[in-house]
Amino acid sequence: MPTAPAYLIVVLVWATTPLAIKWSAEAGAPVGSVMLRMLIAFLAGLAVLLLMRRGLRRDGRALKSYAAAVPGVFGAMALSYHASMTLPSGMMSVIFGMAPLISGLILQSMPGAVKLKRWHWIGCLLGVVGLGVVFADSLVLGNDQLPALLMMLLAVTLFSGSGIAVQRAAAGLGPLEQTLGALGLSLPCFFVLWLASGEPLTVPLSPRGLWAVLYLALFGSLLGFLCYYLILSRLPAATVALVTLITPVLALGLGMTLNQEQPSSSMLVGAILILVALGAYLFGDRLARLKAARERTTELERHS
Repeated sequence: MPTAPAYLIVVLVWATTPLAIKWSAEAGAPVGSVMLRMLIAFLAGLAVLLLMRRGLRRDGRALKSYAAAVPGVFGAMALSYHASMTLPSGMMSVIFGMAPLISGLILQSMPGAVKLKRWHWIGCLLGVVGLGVVFADSLVLGNDQLPALLMMLLAVTLFSGSGIAVQRAAAGLGPLEQTLGALGLSLPCFFVLWLASGEPLTVPLSPRGLWAVLYLALFGSLLGFLCYYLILSRLPAATVALVTLITPVLALGLGMTLNQEQPSSSMLVGAILILVALGAYLFGDRLARLKAARERTTELERHS
């Protein structure tokens, strides 16, 4: 697949996923909805793998990599689906966009990690301030969004930590193999949680909820990840990182347009601060390199 269409698919899938999660869980069965999504995605991916006449690796390193992905699949998705019952889809996307910041902070506690520079810490600080504004708004209003915000914060932390663990496992798996292995180990966890949740044994879905589950299974869990890994292998990291800045803005707009969501002014201010924080964190290195290059050019011209 050409790089440009793959990049566009990632942006569109990531921007629409929070709203699709909200619609798929609107009948009041978030655990059943996410389990059904993952089951369909697993079966569809397995069919693709069989058509390609390939199998899943089951050696120790591969199993370690699959297991490392489970917190990011099971933990993050289960929490996100529960949070979707009360939190606007746009705000879910904004908080999930903090993954690069949280990943950077997690890496600081690990040996051999590149230390954060001044602009990285400024980005993290702005992100914390933005989160504080969002959380303070929920506290002042006294509504039930505070637990959902905490769930989303824990979800993105699990997602970020899981991604780092998969990278450190370094099993050399292809994206389809990694996705299917993670889904295969996560499905029993979703099944146990579903039985323990007391939700109906037949998953209740509205008509648009059913289409949302199918969309999330085939596009959110399969095509989106495959295209993401593809652009990650072809484009500079800074270009790929732009996705985390673009998708929250699109998700906020989609939520307000298609789902009549009206985030409070404080939440919007917090969202803007978080997006500015992401910009400072992700592109500070590029700006520093450009400044250094200009200074070298100026120095050469002065001596010539």
